[in-house]
Amino acid sequence: MIRQIVRSEYLKLIPLMALAFYIAFIPHLSYPYALHVDEWVHLARSNAMTAASSASIADPLLDGATLDISSNLEAGYQLFWAVFKTISGIAWVDIFRYFPAILFMITVLSVYLMARREGFGWEAAFFTCLIPTTVGILGPAFLVPLSVGLIFTPLILFLALNYRTLWTYLMIFILICFLLAVHAPSAICPIIVLFPYILLNFKGSFKHSLGLILALLLPFFIVFPWIIKMLLPTAAGLFSQTSHSEYVLLPRVIQEYGYLPVAMCMLGIFSLTLKGGRKYYGLILGLLALLLMLVSYYSFNYGVWILYERGLTYMMLVMGIVAGAGLMAIKTLKLPERFNNWLKIPFITENAGRFLSLALIVAVLWVTIPARLNTPYYQMIDEMDYQAITWIQDNVGSDYDKVILDPWKATAFAALTGKPVYTRIHSYPMKKDQDAYAFIRGGSINTTFLKGNNISIVYTRVYNGPVQGNTVYKSNNPDLVEVADNIYLLKESE
Repeated sequence: MIRQIVRSEYLKLIPLMALAFYIAFIPHLSYPYALHVDEWVHLARSNAMTAASSASIADPLLDGATLDISSNLEAGYQLFWAVFKTISGIAWVDIFRYFPAILFMITVLSVYLMARREGFGWEAAFFTCLIPTTVGILGPAFLVPLSVGLIFTPLILFLALNYRTLWTYLMIFILICFLLAVHAPSAICPIIVLFPYILLNFKGSFKHSLGLILALLLPFFIVFPWIIKMLLPTAAGLFSQTSHSEYVLLPRVIQEYGYLPVAMCMLGIFSLTLKGGRKYYGLILGLLALLLMLVSYYSFNYGVWILYERGLTYMMLVMGIVAGAGLMAIKTLKLPERFNNWLKIPFITENAGRFLSLALIVAVLWVTIPARLNTPYYQMIDEMDYQAITWIQDNVGSDYDKVILDPWKATAFAALTGKPVYTRIHSYPMKKDQDAYAFIRGGSINTTFLKGNNISIVYTRVYNGPVQGNTVYKSNNPDLVEVADNIYLLKESE
């Protein structure tokens, strides 16, 4: 009984789940708040949906802009977290700190369930744990729609590759609908991966190919009809050359994923090719189709940049699955009989493949974990900023509305308080952002500027870079009253 438990495949999931949680939790080891600007945007819109009790909202980050499910393609994602926050009562700080790691554990479990049927479940799950998170391509350490989409791609592949019933196609249809509601690129990536498998089945299993085509494509036309308007421009974009030459992440991402995992993926391709069959050929060609899409953008600037950036993480997800087959090939490796007769140690000769696979796992972790620990991430606010923002939220009423502060911190401020900001930096500083910096660093003395822009709150702690850190610029404006550290309110006109 004890031997059965020790040898159980499920027991191996415990360290894998722990590894997945740790890898995704690394950016939050010493930082409790949301990290990426996209996380703060989703938090702001989720809060706005809660306040409005609707998915149609006035964008809290853009004055005068209105968002609904047809203009906000990630509304389903934001609505999900708005409902989850309301029902669970968990604080946003805890949701954005812990749930990326929890979702990644579910992703790894999803890969395990998909690959276990093929005999390399925990091996594929192990390489999935190594998917990196970067500021450019996002990843499992951020609470963004991509992190949710990663969970469902292995499930869709599992259903498509192994079952051929009406219920299979219905389930795939439902999963694609969900992905379209939360993150459209996450719905497109599994379609790209499955496309070669569908073609391979046209001869001999035409009904299966037809069922998959309908399950994968009908959600675009029936459930989300407004997406039809975007399909033709998006499809045309795949064959149009763009000027986004700055998105050259492919070689660097492969390097960050790790040379050993990439080598295991190549061995997995070879191993699955030897096994043969439409299922394995389809998976290999699906990976190559995804890679071809990424290479065409990287090398020739043909394609859609959002599919390129988000597709990088999906490429590593599929690479991890195939790498699991490569590790399985090593695990089952047998020494030549001539070597067995020479060594005469049955325990070693019978388990040579297992020892070698264990050594590879140790080597991969030896390289990967320090690399993940050293990955740089920006932080939009710190503890002092958070205390100031929550003080304003709790103590400053609706009579004081628009705020001017460091534009780098403004997205987090708007997300936490719901108050509008004068300007915010999303990708890079604009003219309006430079004006805000000049105003604060100049002592906030221009009352005409405040009144002309309906600004009634000023927060004067500015981030000046990793070397200088934060600097407080005290206000010399007699029309401003300091009500808390670095927080000023505009006096009412007499």
